[in-house]
Amino acid sequence: MDWVRKCSFTQVNSAFLTWFRLELLCLKSPLKFSFKPSNPQLKRMKSSPKSSSAQASLKSTYIAYDKRFEAVIGKHYDYQVLVETKAHEGPVYFRENNELYFTTVPEPVNIPIEGFKQVAIRKLCLSKGNRLETVQEVSNMANGMTMDLHHNLLICEQGTKTSPGGISRLKPGKEVPEMLVDNWFGLPFNSPNDVVVKKDDGTIWFTDPAYGYAQGFKNPPLVGSFVYRYDPSTGQTEVVADNFIRPNGLAFSPDQDKLYINDSAAILGDGSAYRVDLPHHIKVYDLLEGRFLQNERLFAVVTPGIPDGLKTDTQERVYSSSASGVKVYSPAGALLGEIFAPNVANFCFGGPENNRLYLCVDTAIVEVQLAAVGAGDYN
Repeated sequence: MDWVRKCSFTQVNSAFLTWFRLELLCLKSPLKFSFKPSNPQLKRMKSSPKSSSAQASLKSTYIAYDKRFEAVIGKHYDYQVLVETKAHEGPVYFRENNELYFTTVPEPVNIPIEGFKQVAIRKLCLSKGNRLETVQEVSNMANGMTMDLHHNLLICEQGTKTSPGGISRLKPGKEVPEMLVDNWFGLPFNSPNDVVVKKDDGTIWFTDPAYGYAQGFKNPPLVGSFVYRYDPSTGQTEVVADNFIRPNGLAFSPDQDKLYINDSAAILGDGSAYRVDLPHHIKVYDLLEGRFLQNERLFAVVTPGIPDGLKTDTQERVYSSSASGVKVYSPAGALLGEIFAPNVANFCFGGPENNRLYLCVDTAIVEVQLAAVGAGDYN
């Protein structure tokens, strides 16, 4: 295929800054990669898909390392900026209302205590002209989110120095989330980061790195940086993994017999430099009896930057954010290709057929239409 660019990983990493500069010139964007929806080049990418210039623009938004990436991209690939907004984390798509929920970029406020930050929960109403609405203006430092089996919004509340973090639930039509779990045997969580739901039993699995303390808005940790399983039916919370420095994104395989968890410790969050000697990888586990993790193995090392958002599709391919965009891996861990989106922290599948990626890139929300279909609504 003419779009399959045969580049080595070393060549791509060394050429990334050169590519980035060229893309900035093409997109006429400032150095922060702030998308401009009014840019004529981006309009052509959507409105004239058959023109040669539009095709060239679309091809510049991804790179393939393996011909199997063609099955991900498909024949109707599209890449467009939906709206400029400070979208950072937690994207969740609600199909019944055609809405995308997300959390905003943390803003320092230093009130009432130095180090305090503020995060809002907002939603993008895709059926209402991409209108933005505020769900919660001042959250408890919300981060990752997902939906439960009853289509309520589950929120990772990182908490603050005066308010405990945990997993909360926001029911449709309600304004204030209900806290489901905020401690493990009386010990406060660090700063819950990402969350998924096991669809056969409704259990809630989440990561709890110490990023809140490292970034100055939480007290020193009283527990390790664990991965937890919470059972709403019994109220029981248990540690399922304790061998991570900064556990971050997690995702089940399509049949939920495997769990993928990444470690983003190469960026500790305390202002120190990037640590190439610390983890920036994805681990995979088999599930035993639906609740115990076993057979830990390395799935992939992510570069440049760190992994954060993590998703799977119906063919068990794995999608991970990185400093340069969303990387796509085969079920065995081979890097198939990448969709470029610098600054992407998290993303989700959505759309009527669950074949669109919604990317939060700090300054905008990007929609990418694929042939691949997301594994499910609870990942």
